[in-house]
Amino acid sequence: MTESFVTRAGRIIDAILRADPVTALYVGDHRADDRLPDLSPEAVRAQTALLREASHILAEVDAEDLGASDRVDHALLQHEVDRRIFTLGELREHEWNPLAHNPGPLLHGLLARPFAPPEQRLELLTARLAALPDALATARAVLRDCPRIHVETAIAQFAGVSALIREQTPVLAEQVPGARIAAAADAATTALTEFTGWLTERLDHCERDPRLGRRLWEATLWHTLDTELSAAQVLDRAHRHLDHVQDEIRSAAGELLGVGNPTDETVRAALDRLAAEHPTDETVLATATTALQEAQTFTAAQDLVTLIDDPLVVQKMPEFARGVAVAYCDSPGALETDGAPTFFAISPTPQDWTAERVASFYREYNDHMMRNLTVHEAMPGHYLQLAHARRFRGSTAARGLCASGTFIEGWAVYAEQLMSERGFGGLPVRLQRLKSHLRMTINAILDQGVHCADMSEAEAMDLMQRRGFQEEGEAAGKWRRAQLSAAQLSTYFVGYTEVSAIAAARPAGTSVRDWHDRMLAHGSPSPRHLAELIAPA
Repeated sequence: MTESFVTRAGRIIDAILRADPVTALYVGDHRADDRLPDLSPEAVRAQTALLREASHILAEVDAEDLGASDRVDHALLQHEVDRRIFTLGELREHEWNPLAHNPGPLLHGLLARPFAPPEQRLELLTARLAALPDALATARAVLRDCPRIHVETAIAQFAGVSALIREQTPVLAEQVPGARIAAAADAATTALTEFTGWLTERLDHCERDPRLGRRLWEATLWHTLDTELSAAQVLDRAHRHLDHVQDEIRSAAGELLGVGNPTDETVRAALDRLAAEHPTDETVLATATTALQEAQTFTAAQDLVTLIDDPLVVQKMPEFARGVAVAYCDSPGALETDGAPTFFAISPTPQDWTAERVASFYREYNDHMMRNLTVHEAMPGHYLQLAHARRFRGSTAARGLCASGTFIEGWAVYAEQLMSERGFGGLPVRLQRLKSHLRMTINAILDQGVHCADMSEAEAMDLMQRRGFQEEGEAAGKWRRAQLSAAQLSTYFVGYTEVSAIAAARPAGTSVRDWHDRMLAHGSPSPRHLAELIAPA
């Protein structure tokens, strides 16, 4: 039966990667590098039919006949196929969210990562640019009523795509004698300008509520988390954990200021002291680079996990990706084999922000919070975990296709706690880590409150600022993100809860490094499957 499953899984994974260039990009498969996604009604129907057939094929496999690793791959692949059916058939985000049509990551992947010689990447880029006008025409045809916040964000991101083409295409073309890409680039930027104009005209007619509602959000949550926890259980645990972490941060603030019986005002005073030491737009990348060096040295000295020397670039976040998160880790896909770099991207403050809002942002992302952020995004968080994941090889490529955001974010939040409890950055970083932990917990409450309970902006801002001690600018950005996304904000809390439980189950006699290496040795499966893979025989 194992051979039968391996054969079936291979056919299904190949079909998904051929049909979805975005997934192929993030997985590190280059067979679709000359194409953009086809989100026309005909193509969506065909892809849905393909996925339904795949679901039936997987259902015919008797998982009890498989070995442990293949059994996990079978469960992950079944979950992934069903998630895609739900996304295309019920959520139907491509019909109301213009961000689903953003070609920026697909163009950036060809421009930024030297996975192939310049002439080959230029040929692929030319093909994608040539396909862009038709892809945007399809977007105009399928997009119906859109939430205003999604349209506003898309206008800014698509303008960033135009800038990417204008600024980066010539850099690649200079490496290829006789390159002929100017016509395709001009046609693409013209189409982008027309599309953003079309979006702008729709701004005053955007009536769709960005909230999904309970039925659709709970289904999205289930497909996103791959956990046995219900939405009600997630919310209950988050509220109880919020109370626990608030007690911890009060204690840490009292320790910093030498205050007995510390209160929330003690916490605010302590955070005010730390906020005075902060970077600027001009120095934030240098601050992150220094923090990365410190974190790597500390991780090695503490012997926490095996380090991997893959290339890592700290960079300013490209404009086409801004407007959702402050920072991200963009790693090569799990199937990538050429040593392409990981990008640790940080967004500077928008040019139209007031001086007061910029100051608020860097009070939040002060020098100490930047150390904690670097732990999360890079060392030993996302960058290191995903570097380990790329080295996993199973009998199928399911582990690469089905990477669990719950595990990936859970490991990164656990890494924050691991480092601060070992002393990284001292008490200042511990305080900022606890503040980040409050934010992570509130994320889950906010996610459910916004999409299921009609939480108002005032209620959300009060929750984040009063109980999470967040700056106004950070809270406003998270309110925006909660409307732009659904379920992703819950991956941090649920992932941390489940990953930290696995870490705490380290067998007697097993070193911390060996246990962490074992946790990272199986790709990025959802935590409930990781627990099965590393359980003692």
